[in-house]
Amino acid sequence: MADENGRLRVLVLHGPNLNLLGKREPEIYGSATLADIDEKLIREGRELNLSVETFQSNHEGAIVDRIQSAMDGCDGVIINPAAYTHTSVAIRDALLALSVPIIEIHLSNIYKRESFRHHSLIRDIATGQIAGCGAYGYELALLAMADMLNHV
Repeated sequence: MADENGRLRVLVLHGPNLNLLGKREPEIYGSATLADIDEKLIREGRELNLSVETFQSNHEGAIVDRIQSAMDGCDGVIINPAAYTHTSVAIRDALLALSVPIIEIHLSNIYKRESFRHHSLIRDIATGQIAGCGAYGYELALLAMADMLNHV
């Protein structure tokens, strides 16, 4: 499903409160803003011959709608479901409808935090998972996705 430039398409989804990156609990989530992360992903995507589209919402239904609209328009998904990691069967079910690689990403190590954060409803359907690497985790996810897509 390459774009008009022949690049494979990767959708990066950011869940609730990630629009507050750089302001909200920087000791946990770092100082990079969501705009910083998105700009870097788009730029690095071009270098990897990938077309990167980003989307953030604080609303579960909007994330589900965006996943559903990707069914025929993307080759891979990188998702930080944020708080929906632990609660959203709807996002999980929407991801199950996709037949592309999915990488789950978390800025913090969810397994070293409060016990309610240890369970991910996405982890068993994700192709891979990256946690605890801060904003750099998104870059790692993009590199992993490029590798997965080039070996398909």
